[in-house]
Amino acid sequence: MKTVLITGASSGIGKELAYVYAENNYNLVLAARRIDKLTKIKKDIETRHPVSAEVIEIDLSKLNSAEKLYEKVKNKKITVDVLINNAGFGMNGSFEEIDITREESMLVLNMVTLTKLTRLFAKDMKEAGGGHSVNISSMAAFQAVPRFAAYSATKAYVLSFSEAIAYELKDDNVKVTAICPGATQSEFAEVAGFSGGAFSNMPTSRDLAEFTFKAMKTGKTTAIHGFKNRILVFSLRLTPRNLVTKIAAKMME
Repeated sequence: MKTVLITGASSGIGKELAYVYAENNYNLVLAARRIDKLTKIKKDIETRHPVSAEVIEIDLSKLNSAEKLYEKVKNKKITVDVLINNAGFGMNGSFEEIDITREESMLVLNMVTLTKLTRLFAKDMKEAGGGHSVNISSMAAFQAVPRFAAYSATKAYVLSFSEAIAYELKDDNVKVTAICPGATQSEFAEVAGFSGGAFSNMPTSRDLAEFTFKAMKTGKTTAIHGFKNRILVFSLRLTPRNLVTKIAAKMME
């Protein structure tokens, strides 16, 4: 039975990913800050499905947290077949007014930790003869987004990084997939500072989790969630970048 490691697994997309992979007979390693929520998910999944779930309490927005998580997994003698770098958050607001300390934590989580975890587990996957790394990017990866400047830049990094290493690792049977969702119902909107149920009419975290599993199974390198989003990405290639930025700014108002 294969094992999947999911970061940011205590709620939202990460939680739903845990259930989708359990339903498809994967053992789980669930990592997040909120151990109480992880423990409840573990108990529920193990009651419903014939799989095991390990939980690891860790704040991945801290420098060197990737090494600590990797060490914890190795100490448990767990072989990770699929790594899902789901943990991440955004901050909505003027670049000059956003809390720079919190923004630094976002940069570490969205890029540094993701990069390190991918590197650490890719080495093990190569030695084991194969594996898969799934990185949750965003539709924000395809354009600059005023008032979401640093966040959209981190997701552009995730997309570019994923596509590059997918090419580098293809001969080692280690696949890499970047998932690019649009707005999705999760805790993201609340954490990012959006109000009034801004994402309430959007696809659910369960929708995205099922899409992610299917994209992984088909071996896609880049997977954009939603037909309208795929059309939008195509149209962005034909639109001047300054106009795209202006439109994105209007949408964020």
